[in-house]
Amino acid sequence: MARSPINVSKFRNSFFGWWLVWSVLHALLIRNYGYPLTDAVVDSLVTNSLLLGACWIISNILRYYLPYGDRYLYVLIIIVIFSLVVNALSKFIQNLSLIDYASTDYLIFLSNAYWLRLGIAFLLIGCMAIICVLWYTQEEEQENRQRKNDAEKLSRDAELYKLRQQLQPHFLFNSLNSISALIGSDPSQARKMIHQLSDFLRTTLRKDEEQWVKMEEEMQSLELYLEIEKVRFGHRLSTSIMKDEGSMQMLIPPMLLQPVVENAIKFGLYDTTDAVTIYISVICENDTLKVTVQNPYDPETASPRYGTGFGLNSVKRRLYLLFARTDLVETSAKDQVFTTTINIPNHESYHH
Repeated sequence: MARSPINVSKFRNSFFGWWLVWSVLHALLIRNYGYPLTDAVVDSLVTNSLLLGACWIISNILRYYLPYGDRYLYVLIIIVIFSLVVNALSKFIQNLSLIDYASTDYLIFLSNAYWLRLGIAFLLIGCMAIICVLWYTQEEEQENRQRKNDAEKLSRDAELYKLRQQLQPHFLFNSLNSISALIGSDPSQARKMIHQLSDFLRTTLRKDEEQWVKMEEEMQSLELYLEIEKVRFGHRLSTSIMKDEGSMQMLIPPMLLQPVVENAIKFGLYDTTDAVTIYISVICENDTLKVTVQNPYDPETASPRYGTGFGLNSVKRRLYLLFARTDLVETSAKDQVFTTTINIPNHESYHH
């Protein structure tokens, strides 16, 4: 439910300040017509107290009932009714209070000024109604925007979680198949791979609730993953990792690099029996974390869709959900080398 403007201290102080100024002007104006100060003060206090009460009631009515479309006519009717009531009560109360002073001339003045006083009451109550309609409309729009943002965030977080969970079974099945193959031919390597897989899964499970981690932690997870892959492929797979110290403290979405490197291993080794080196570069450039992964490929046997599988698509989707940008993942193929470049803006400066 929207807040009443009267409950906001800044508005409330301004409102009561203007109410006090108007009450003083009201009394001085009547005194200027030559009527006794007592009559002027009583008139000002009675009339403006009633107007104050009417404004407070109008504010609360519009808090629970905000008109739309052609229903603004109802607000106009309410303003007219309150103006009539304020005017009638003001005259009735002053008739009672002024009997002791026998100010018959002033009572005649009240009757003669009826339409003028009704018009002033209508304008003051109407102004308050307009302010409240604008206030509550803005409050409602802000609440709707907040609900929409919250819903979008929940949906985005759910999709990010789903994308991350899709990567785990994909890698796990490949590793289990390799362990199964090694058990018969090389039990010691199978045991080693089981231990490495256990360490890797333990590390990734700890990160499941984190949306951002330091690049240093991400590289540790990546190196664990590469150790497992080296057991799978033996001497055929080697890696060259270049990283600068400044980039290691920057933040990155957890498990973002694994599908990129997995993509490079898959398309670098599957079409050849030769030894292959995967090059990984991590640098900080213009307050942006830049990760480059390169793998060799044979253009004669490689599919034209190389580099556009689930792994890279999931990375592109995650970065889009986090940054609302589609230009953060770049791929190129030149001189039998496929290159994937990921640009991750500084998390803190980007979101502030």
